Amino acid sequence: MAFEMQARQSLIVYTYSLKQTRQLKRYGTVMYVSKKMRYVVLYVNQADVASLAEQLGKLRFVKRVVASKRPEISETFNGVAEEMAADKQSETEDDDE
Repeated sequence: MAFEMQARQSLIVYTYSLKQTRQLKRYGTVMYVSKKMRYVVLYVNQADVASLAEQLGKLRFVKRVVASKRPEISETFNGVAEEMAADKQSETEDDDE
């Protein structure tokens, strides 16, 4: 049996009270709880994000649910350093004139 990586995504669940945070364990993996700002970072399978966000939004103690944008962001930075260096060089040339 081979191990397969599952695509995961985080949901940020804002709550009215942190007393019910243990109930969120049945929906996914609780990674972080902010006591001051009263939110929970919950990791779930990426295929289930839409349905779980809807289910969590219906719970009485949940204010709102926000899905993480990280899967949509490109994490490849090929050529970015060269572009920034070229931009700085062109700015310094403009300042010298």
